Amino acid sequence: MTPLGFLKSCFPDKFGTPRQPGLVPGARAELTLRADLQPELALQGLQGFSHIWLIFLFHKNQSTRYHAKVHPPRLGGEPMGLFATRTPHRPNPIGLSLVELVEIRGDTLILQGVDLIEGTPILDLKPYLPEIESKPLAKTGWTSEAVNPERQVQFSEEAIKVLEEWQSKAPIPNLRGQIEDLLKLDPRPLIYRGFEGQKSPYRQEHRVHFYDSDIHFEFVAPNEVAVIRIHWPVAIEL
Repeated sequence: MTPLGFLKSCFPDKFGTPRQPGLVPGARAELTLRADLQPELALQGLQGFSHIWLIFLFHKNQSTRYHAKVHPPRLGGEPMGLFATRTPHRPNPIGLSLVELVEIRGDTLILQGVDLIEGTPILDLKPYLPEIESKPLAKTGWTSEAVNPERQVQFSEEAIKVLEEWQSKAPIPNLRGQIEDLLKLDPRPLIYRGFEGQKSPYRQEHRVHFYDSDIHFEFVAPNEVAVIRIHWPVAIEL
């Protein structure tokens, strides 16, 4: 299979990228289709749909061993069968995401609510059909029992100053809200959790790349995040 194109995303790398689509509703990406696909013809009619499915490759998946059980972050480290999860570490590293189609500009699709990193190879895209695919009464298995705590995000004065300057110069809607949505998901690996507000054998401060910035943050309490500083703009190798 040959990708239709490679995603240009607001998430430069894996750390901090949401684990599901729509969790950061404003997170944007662009997909430019290959010229030989005749996008001016192939995309006709798609502008009438608000959402599309993206079928893609987990191209940064370096796992070479098969594990029948994985540890979803939402279960706090408890094991679960691989096929009952959406882990990227699969026998075939193929992913599926439902994203919002904001607009089409020639051969480029402007997308929102993405959970994909920079350079993701897109194998196919299909329109979302809610009258067929939406199942409001469908059972959600173990995910209905997983705890989703409410978290608060605070910004230091230094971070607010940089954020205001960034927002004034960037055509990105609601940057602060996007950062809050991102950090409320707690992107930290499991081993770093549980030491909030106390001495930890691990580092307390973390950094996530978002668009062309570095956001430095710390969990000062289990459900309270402090944005310490924001470095913008920064040169990020993609």
